[in-house]
Order: sequence, then structure tokens, then C-alpha cells
Amino acid sequence: MSKVAVVYWSGTGNTKAMADAVVSGASGAGADTAEFGADEFSSADVSSYDAIAFGCPAMGAEVLEESVFQPMWDDVRNALKGKKIALFGSWGWGGGAWMDSWQADASSAGADVIGTATANNAPDDAALEECKALGMQLAS
Repeated sequence: MSKVAVVYWSGTGNTKAMADAVVSGASGAGADTAEFGADEFSSADVSSYDAIAFGCPAMGAEVLEESVFQPMWDDVRNALKGKKIALFGSWGWGGGAWMDSWQADASSAGADVIGTATANNAPDDAALEECKALGMQLAS
């Protein structure tokens, strides 16, 4: 049984709903899952999981949330080399460029980014199914 962590920050509940869908997909595929707020996870936790999903909405000029999520990401980034990860989050303006930048950053750290999922504002059924599928992929 694989161990999957889902780590996220959510200001309005949109990214939390996406995190719950990732957990549902991973659990449904037989993984042992754990869900963490970004302030509850650090580089010391990375090695305890076979795969990790990270969720954060686009903030400001399409960047990661800067007070809680970005510091956690900066801490874990270099521990992700060879780790299977997925990225997800919602956005309300722009075109979702923050996800492209985030994915490139994760890949440059050596993470194995298996996929991403985004939602424009509140995730609709299609976005939640995409998150569930990410969870299933992380579990396999």
C-alpha cells in the first residue's frame, strides 16, 4: 500500500475542496492517505510518503500564497528529487500561468510531476474528477 500526502493552503475553500477530491481518489485506489495544511508539513516529512500532492491557489500576480505556502514549498522543494508529486489549485484571474511556473519549479528541483489540476474559482464537477484522477495516479 502506498502512502500519499496531500498538502494544501486554501483561503476560500476552493483548494480545500480540490484537496478532498485528491484524497478521495488516492484512498479509493487503496493508498494510505494523510491530509495536511501547508503549515503542518516540512521537508522532514517528505521521506515518509511515496507520493505527495501539493495544492495552492494563484495569488496576487499569479504566484503561490506567500505567507504560509511559499515558505513550506521553499523548505520541501529540494527534498522532492525523484518523488512522485501532483500540483493543484484554483485561480480567479489571469490564465493560470502560476501553475506553469510552479510545475517548472518542481521539475527543476527533480520532482516527478505526474500531473496538474486547476479550477477557475470554485471547482466544478470536471475539476473535482480531475483531482480525483490525480489522487488515483499518485496511489498507483
